Amino acid sequence: MPPTLAAVAALPQLGLRPLTGGPPALEAGVHWVAVSELEDPTPFLEGGELLLTTGMRLNARTAEPYIARLVRRRVAGLGFGVGLGHEEIPPELTGAAERHGLPLLEVPRRTPFIAIGKAVSGMLAAERYEAVTRSFQAQRELTRAALKGSKALVIRLARELDGWALLLGPTGDVLRAAPESARRHADDLAGELDRLRAGGASVAISGRDSHVVIQPLGVSGRPRGFLAVGTAEPLPPVAHTIVGAAVSLLTLRSETPSADRALRAALASLLLGEPPTTPPNDRAAAPAPSGVPAVGGLDGVIAPPVRVLFCGAGRAVLEALEAAPGGDRCLAVELADGRAVIVPETAAEPVIAAVAATGPVGVSDATGLNGLPTALIQARRARAAAGRNGPDVLRYAELPGRGVHGLLDPEAARGFADGLLSPLRDEDPELVRSLHAYLAANGQGETAARALGVHRHTLRHRMRKAAEILGRDLDDPGVRAELWIALTAPAR
Repeated sequence: MPPTLAAVAALPQLGLRPLTGGPPALEAGVHWVAVSELEDPTPFLEGGELLLTTGMRLNARTAEPYIARLVRRRVAGLGFGVGLGHEEIPPELTGAAERHGLPLLEVPRRTPFIAIGKAVSGMLAAERYEAVTRSFQAQRELTRAALKGSKALVIRLARELDGWALLLGPTGDVLRAAPESARRHADDLAGELDRLRAGGASVAISGRDSHVVIQPLGVSGRPRGFLAVGTAEPLPPVAHTIVGAAVSLLTLRSETPSADRALRAALASLLLGEPPTTPPNDRAAAPAPSGVPAVGGLDGVIAPPVRVLFCGAGRAVLEALEAAPGGDRCLAVELADGRAVIVPETAAEPVIAAVAATGPVGVSDATGLNGLPTALIQARRARAAAGRNGPDVLRYAELPGRGVHGLLDPEAARGFADGLLSPLRDEDPELVRSLHAYLAANGQGETAARALGVHRHTLRHRMRKAAEILGRDLDDPGVRAELWIALTAPAR
């Protein structure tokens, strides 16, 4: 913002004395200083100037129309130099300025007009430097926030603008809001988003108490999303620069990770021996892999030993990985029942902590690359039990019943498990999975059905069928203990 007339008048070295115009008028911004002795200088003015004159061509008759013309031109104020053409400001000029609300400043004889011009020029330069500095600092803070994820970036942007910010998906759904109450603005923006989808560069909406700017995200084609910001006052140029920086950072986040993410998901699915389930937002960027992908910059990412984490699906997990120390060394893939993450042992703890913020996590034992399919089974089993009656992070080694396996011969335990469970596997592998969930939930059908994502009647039918095939009563504690030992036996 340019310096105000009040700030210029307050400079002690100039000795300016305001004669007309109250505090509101003196808050007008001074964009430049102009000097003119013309009876009508307005053709040479743009508005916002502090006009300086000695009144050589002013008299009682011309004072009123002179002031009226300046007001229509929206000059910031009039500085009248005394001691040259006039020993004091003509009362007719003072009266006209008072009536029209134009600030009138008395310039003493000792103050040359050029000194006023230099002072205002210095203030404008300082203001521009401050704006550039603020813009640079804000962009640095936004970049630092972007490393933590889009949520941190949107929160920082709202703070920099002293307003609100919304990150919207391609369909207008709210992905991030700062503060959370800003979500209520989303419905009001739907019509403007249609204009941007049709090819608009940006949209600005101004009301009495709010000013909103919306910009699309993406470098070409249909927008990958939208950024909307709202403030109580119109955005100054420096704020537009800050918003532009946020748009660039969010565009980079939306454009660049897709190919790398697809490669990582393809590699993870091959190592785990599981087909990926491509989430809707990643379909365009994650073609089905054929053979081992050329991982290029992923060399060394999965150096063993490693662990497998199993957690919920969704973008929150990906953002947690992006923000976690060591998250860039992980491989993540969305499967039919959740998201699996392969993490190097050296980066496991900070990654586990970050992913746990998104929901329950199962953690496998450490293993080499050849043991990843078994590690996935372990992580799945751990997550099935995590978050119900225990911690949000459950390691396979901490699963109930694991202590018993330590007392058994591994080969004998696996033989026992295969003999007991093979009839179920031969009939329908889902029966084994459902039985595991049912026993892990202590026989609570509703809880087990939710964990499996099926209706309770479906689970009840599966348990009845499993009991018939096994020829055992699933309500018998001894039978349950044997089945649990078989279900949690170490895989080969």
